Amino acid sequence: QVQLVESGGGLVQPGGSLRLSCAASGNIFSIGTMAWYRQAPGQQRELVAEISRDGRTNYADSVKGRFTISRNGARNMGYLQMISLKPEDTAVYYCNARSYPNDRDIYWGQGTQVTVSS
Repeated sequence: QVQLVESGGGLVQPGGSLRLSCAASGNIFSIGTMAWYRQAPGQQRELVAEISRDGRTNYADSVKGRFTISRNGARNMGYLQMISLKPEDTAVYYCNARSYPNDRDIYWGQGTQVTVSS
């Protein structure tokens, strides 16, 4: 079993920056891909970025060039660095992880609110 806890959300002005963190605990050796999702009110949860165990990354087109996903294996931490934030980035951001070597088990954090507004 894996537990995920996000932190780092908050209120920022358009053009500002935030770094989200995801702390993993439990059976951390079972973690495969980690990802960040977001969900705005009335919207479906969407994939923002993902990173594999060997560091391969993928991004949604809407955040490419502005967001950077990373992970720190030694600290069992995942990160999402966000720059040039826009109002449309406003959402609850969720950390996600899938089990390794299979992806049968999916883990979610409880989410952290990011609000981009002047």
